[in-house]
Amino acid sequence: MELNVVDLSRLQFAMTALYHFLFVPLTLGLSVLLAVMETVYVMTGRRIWRQMTKFWGTLFGINFVMGVATGLVMEFQFGMNWSYYSHYVGDIFGAPLAIEGLMAFFLEATFVGLFFFGWDKLSKVGHLVTTWAVALGSNLSALWILVANGWMQNPVGAEFNPQTMRMEVVDFFAVLTNPVAQAKFVHTVSAGYVTASMFVLGVSAWYLLKGRHVEIARRSMTVAASFGLAAALSVVVLGDESGYLATEHQKMKLAAIEAMWETEPAPAAFTIIGLPSQSERETRFAVRVPWALGLIATRSLTTEIPGIDELVARAETRIASGIKAFDALQQIRAAGGTAAIPPEAKATFEAHGADLGYALLLKRYVNDPRQASPEQIRNAAWDTVPSVPTLFWSFRIMVGLGFFFIAFLATFFVLSARRMLDRYPLLLRLAVLAIPLPWLAAELGWVVAEVGRQPWNIEGVLPTVAGVSSLGAGTVLATLAGFVALYSVLFVIEVKLMIRAIRKGPEPDDAPDAVLLPNAFVAAE
Repeated sequence: MELNVVDLSRLQFAMTALYHFLFVPLTLGLSVLLAVMETVYVMTGRRIWRQMTKFWGTLFGINFVMGVATGLVMEFQFGMNWSYYSHYVGDIFGAPLAIEGLMAFFLEATFVGLFFFGWDKLSKVGHLVTTWAVALGSNLSALWILVANGWMQNPVGAEFNPQTMRMEVVDFFAVLTNPVAQAKFVHTVSAGYVTASMFVLGVSAWYLLKGRHVEIARRSMTVAASFGLAAALSVVVLGDESGYLATEHQKMKLAAIEAMWETEPAPAAFTIIGLPSQSERETRFAVRVPWALGLIATRSLTTEIPGIDELVARAETRIASGIKAFDALQQIRAAGGTAAIPPEAKATFEAHGADLGYALLLKRYVNDPRQASPEQIRNAAWDTVPSVPTLFWSFRIMVGLGFFFIAFLATFFVLSARRMLDRYPLLLRLAVLAIPLPWLAAELGWVVAEVGRQPWNIEGVLPTVAGVSSLGAGTVLATLAGFVALYSVLFVIEVKLMIRAIRKGPEPDDAPDAVLLPNAFVAAE
């Protein structure tokens, strides 16, 4: 029953997170594109750029509202479904989320209102500052959320306090400057920029195919192709940095992504394609590029990348060490006070405390890790291997889409430079059909990040099985079904509003500015 609760709680959070992330990338990217378009308007004085900013701003507003509605629930889930997780690491994890709400979300929400209703009440420059503030707020929001998530992947700047049984911050600057968090931030926002660029490109291509709003469509495609190409190139570069950091901090994730069961002599080969089997612990029909993985993941020809088998053996050793830490922790807690702590227990915990989380992996099999059998220890060690086929294929599809975006956006960049955007109807149709692909790539990226972290809530510190609330499986299943139903309805509403706003097209420039956003919603009724 406990395992069912864990799996259902994971599934519930995964579903709400994946639904929420349908809206986040477009918000991140459109906010910057709006700022770019309005900057051109302020610099040139050409009102067509103001009309463009208003139109894409309408779509941004619809998406922003849906993002807020789906995002609020996620934070409550930490207390509802993951109460021990919240107790164990709340001092660290809660701080970035609180800062995100106080600094970024309120900044963004305040200036969003000024953006829509301030066109005739603010000066050109004043409104432009407002639009850039919306973009800044959106990206700051992503920063603080990814600082929290990056700490889950690489817990730095915190220590476990055996007296309080909690992780506590010892260096908040280390949490903020966590290299994993910084790499995830720039990689994620760049993916959002690509998503928005492909969206603007596809919608504009539809207008060109229909012969509607041609001048707005051409200018929008030029901006989207230029901005999107730069973003797509940065996604690849920053993705490479994330892989390099995984070599240092999440070796098992990297080995699972590559389905590398055995340690190879340096430099390791990169598997382009193959059929990994977790049950047989081998990858069949593998096509490999010699040396490539070693160069990408370690940036050297001599650094060895450990395989899954070796990492499982290391985990088994750390579990044995963690059992010693767990035993010492029980003695410390039984002492009841600092002065009464046995010196040998304190020394043992200091020596083995870093492996305490590995002992907690045994909670899946036995209530007291000290009573675990050798077989249970081996099983717990193999539990540190995430789903290899899921990671293997998710990563390769994501990377393949990334290179497709580069080629596709580069093509439209060249066509826009040559003023030939409407010469190739087949390419325009492909642009319309390609609109969903960035979302697929972004969702697969989160699958790689989060499935690759299993079985940990906090990498090496708190197993997922130990972080859940004491709930019945039926309760979690009922709320899971409710969230899926509600979010599906919201998603349908989002798509319907967007499609109707797109069909309606940009408002005439002499329309009342203050009621532009409400008109878009009225038109969608």
